[in-house]
Amino acid sequence: MLVSTDYTINFFIKYWILSLLIHLSLSSIAQDSNRPNIVLIMADDLGYECINSYGGTSYKTPFLTELAVSGMQFENTHSQPICTPSRVKLMTGRSNKKNHVKFGFLDPKEKTFSQVLRKEGYATMIAGKWQLNGAEAKLKGYQNLSRPNHFGFDEFILWQLSTSGRDSTGRDKRYVNPRININGEVYEDNQGKYSADMMVNYINDFMERKKNQPFLVYYPMILTHCPFDPTPHSKDWDPSDLGSKSYKGNAKYFGDMVSYMDFSIGRIVKQLDQLGLRENTIILFTSDNGTDLPIVSMMDNTPVVGGKGSTTDNGTHVPLIVNWKGVIRPNSKSDAMVDLSDFFPTLCDLVGVKLDSSFDLDGVSFYPQLIGKEGPKRKWIHTWYNRDGGSNPISNTREWVRNETYKFYVGNKFYNVKKDPQEKSVIQFNDMTPLEKNIRKEFIEVLQSYNYLRNLK
Repeated sequence: MLVSTDYTINFFIKYWILSLLIHLSLSSIAQDSNRPNIVLIMADDLGYECINSYGGTSYKTPFLTELAVSGMQFENTHSQPICTPSRVKLMTGRSNKKNHVKFGFLDPKEKTFSQVLRKEGYATMIAGKWQLNGAEAKLKGYQNLSRPNHFGFDEFILWQLSTSGRDSTGRDKRYVNPRININGEVYEDNQGKYSADMMVNYINDFMERKKNQPFLVYYPMILTHCPFDPTPHSKDWDPSDLGSKSYKGNAKYFGDMVSYMDFSIGRIVKQLDQLGLRENTIILFTSDNGTDLPIVSMMDNTPVVGGKGSTTDNGTHVPLIVNWKGVIRPNSKSDAMVDLSDFFPTLCDLVGVKLDSSFDLDGVSFYPQLIGKEGPKRKWIHTWYNRDGGSNPISNTREWVRNETYKFYVGNKFYNVKKDPQEKSVIQFNDMTPLEKNIRKEFIEVLQSYNYLRNLK
């Protein structure tokens, strides 16, 4: 039987297209299977001194200790001194001097790591504290409940999305009987529930639903921010409580809150184990700033006073623990300096994404350190800090450059922060060694490179 030439050609074209599609599909599956799941957890108001693996002795953090022992602990990680600037820097990978406009706000024009990962095929979600819509200042669009979606999150469960953190009676609604927004719907009647449990329940459900594709979980925790109140593990836990009327609460509960933070992280880790995802999941834990006052924690016999809001190490030295079973060498430590802007390029390196210059990142990837390779390390960290942001960078602004040993502020103050972490003794120029003068000169050049006019609105 004779077969027409047209039929033969059409058959082979269709066969080729089908084969190509199958190949591409299999390649995509193989690629996705090689891409790790990412769980990024950021505690609220928790300095490094609170964690056992860093030498903290006041509280018990067994799950974080396990992550540190079986992963990598960074010894020199620095945040902004307070929450919003840290969150903006971490999510965008950029200096606050470029993009911190107002407290409690992230400019919708900014690009985030979650947008990049979602574009790369990741299922994405955020749980915990938002505080980025501009609700405090009632900025344009602050009631937009889709803002987390805009910034790259498919799903969200959040406190303080577009409303105050307190109800009409002045009670704080972040912990017991919380006011929570889930994917754009407000849930106020959560009598007897604790926000951390709701967040972790949602995270664990999300990971189970998305276990067959790469996923990103970003969990900016509500714990351990004040008010310092009982947790469900506290002896005097009261599930009928309607929320604290005090901003600070009672500091005696801070230890319970640290323990419950650790417990909540442990629940997420256990879920990854049960789903068989642990070896293909990288877990990163850090904090947005130092511990709040009036908390005093012990490192062996040394008291460490909470320094939230301070530009000293008590306000900016935060933990960074990274766990990736089978990839990161257990019980490893890194002295590499890390800034919160470094998370964006690190996550991109994990996924294999190359960014173009339009992202204008200031971060330096610490991915090479994670896999035991030599890579570019920071020589310094530049920080611009103004709690309220705004277009006036002079008022209430501090700007500095530091390395592991020295720190130089705009205004000409130079410190040896290794010997003088509280920055009580300015090193005078005439008393500087030649090495110190060279470092100071280098720091001035860094500051000059950031010395452009801000035009933020």
